[in-house]
Amino acid sequence: MTGLGYTVPAVAAVFAVCAVELAVLRTGLFRRPAYWLSMLIVLGFQIPVDGWLTKLSSPIVSYEPRQISGLRFPFDIPVEDFLFGFALATAVLLGWERHRARR
Repeated sequence: MTGLGYTVPAVAAVFAVCAVELAVLRTGLFRRPAYWLSMLIVLGFQIPVDGWLTKLSSPIVSYEPRQISGLRFPFDIPVEDFLFGFALATAVLLGWERHRARR
């Protein structure tokens, strides 16, 4: 396992999005309960869909084992998928906040 193909970029994406919010945009998004509720909603849809797509018994999407950490939870979901999901959803919400602030 190297993790260079998926783990490292997933962790980097989370750090990058958090750094942009905390150092550049400063929207206060992370302090809002509505943001964390939206993350729970995303997670609520991500778990069954991603679990179905990546289940080890009959995967639709498979990952090169050397490119991921090997940690899977729940339903055989690689933890990296949650990191990318967090980074993507947060980046979109930050973009909306930035656009709203400019208007």
